[in-house]
Amino acid sequence: MSYPVRSGDAEARAPLLPGEHMGSSSQDSDEGEIIFDRNMPSITCHVDGSGKRRLTYEEAVEQAGFGLFHGLLLVACGWANASDAVEILCVSFLLPTARCDLQLSSADMGLLTASIFLGMMVGGYLWGYLADQRGRRRILVVSLTVNGLFGGLASLAPWFWLFLLLRFVSGVGVGGSIPVIFSYFSEFLPRLRRGAMISALATFWMAGNILAAGLAWLVIPRTWMHFSMGRLDIQSWRVFVALCSIPSLTSALSFRLLLPESPKFLMEAGQEKEALHVFRLMFELNQWGKDRTFPIFGLCTSSVRGGKSGGSGSRGSLAGLLKMGLVPVKELFNGPLRSRSISLVIIFYCISFGYYGLWMWFPELFKRSEDGGSPCANVSRPAPPPNQSCDPVKTEVYMEGFIVAASNLPGNIFTILMMDNTGGKALLSCSLLLSSVSVFLIYVVQTKAQSLVLSCVFSGVSVIAWNALDVIGTELYPTHLRSSALGFFTGVGRVAAIMGNVVFGNLVDTNCAVPVLLVSALLLTGGLVALLIPQTRQTELT
Repeated sequence: MSYPVRSGDAEARAPLLPGEHMGSSSQDSDEGEIIFDRNMPSITCHVDGSGKRRLTYEEAVEQAGFGLFHGLLLVACGWANASDAVEILCVSFLLPTARCDLQLSSADMGLLTASIFLGMMVGGYLWGYLADQRGRRRILVVSLTVNGLFGGLASLAPWFWLFLLLRFVSGVGVGGSIPVIFSYFSEFLPRLRRGAMISALATFWMAGNILAAGLAWLVIPRTWMHFSMGRLDIQSWRVFVALCSIPSLTSALSFRLLLPESPKFLMEAGQEKEALHVFRLMFELNQWGKDRTFPIFGLCTSSVRGGKSGGSGSRGSLAGLLKMGLVPVKELFNGPLRSRSISLVIIFYCISFGYYGLWMWFPELFKRSEDGGSPCANVSRPAPPPNQSCDPVKTEVYMEGFIVAASNLPGNIFTILMMDNTGGKALLSCSLLLSSVSVFLIYVVQTKAQSLVLSCVFSGVSVIAWNALDVIGTELYPTHLRSSALGFFTGVGRVAAIMGNVVFGNLVDTNCAVPVLLVSALLLTGGLVALLIPQTRQTELT
């Protein structure tokens, strides 16, 4: 099945051959802004002595076709994305029971939900920078392993401070895989399919959310799931935490054994032979069962970055390495990238504070409204005494969390259908504005049913904004900055998520209106700022 080509699309959006230049009229076309000059001096592209044709990255991706390979890649990358969602969101589902077992106050619960975001803030830029230097696949394997290993160990932590520390380290792993997975996935995709496919990848976050909610619903209320390991009292919420680490570990294994390195990264690193091998693999799987042979061609590889991924950059002083690590950040805020980078910093901060600040507290808010009324009308009890029984939490709390997670589905389907036609900019702005309205109404409502409905509306609308950001973030920056940029912006988002959870933890008992209305105001701000970023619909990767 092929995409229809609109009038003017073939001319305005076709991949440029080496040496061609875009006219100014194309720059101003509604079909999307050309974000970068593709005639970069560092790219060596010519016809060699044997007459073998050399292709640009976009041309080579088109030659490799679209089909089975991309379907399998979507499943593998989607499972990694889902595993990150499970690891992040599992904390919100264990709060109603773990608060009793670990004797947590609301402020302690705010620190617990913030701990994984603090780790993600540290890991986001670190892993993103390393992925731009060492390769996407290698970093994904390591970061997913860190995520799953320390997330599983957290289930055995007997003390709150140790549980907090292990969740932080797990967050360092999550912080790497989230930005890198979208860079990695986008670099296998033909331009005309990229928006819809990245949106499809983003829907796996919903799958992880539903998986976490479903596991919580099935496991945590089971009072019989209670036994002892020496001095450690294993309750059902600890079993739930252990189960939530399995997706990350299986995902790391699949990347290690089955998936190749990004061909775009290999071309930027000057590794033509390895990149051709990946394109051949893509072609053979996409043409499975068809009598077609892989065409003979060379690649336009970089003459600057060759060998950079091999490890020579690992030598030098710590100060030198830190200085090198800050170079991409300086590039983000210099020259033509400055305005879009500033806009994205504001957007990531606003949506992360609002989404994670509110989402991580949904199960606790639902628990407070068990007997009816607005969640903000029912303040929580202080931390229970050590000898008080922690059983049971009503299963309705987890059922409602499952319903809210499943309400992402309409937003995800809408994004997949509309992304390539509308573009990420319009979807991002509109969804943030609608999210702002839905959060404001959550504060206004007076019944539990109304609160649940508006929470579902917020879930379904806000996911459109996240999906649009995933697409826009991969298309606004060149290959040598893509993972670093996404890592940096997600790091900013983690700072906002930490602040959001701390604010909720400290104010939800005394003045619930402040954090809820603050979330609404920040989402409104993000929606307005989104109007300032460039349109990137069907833009070529550089």
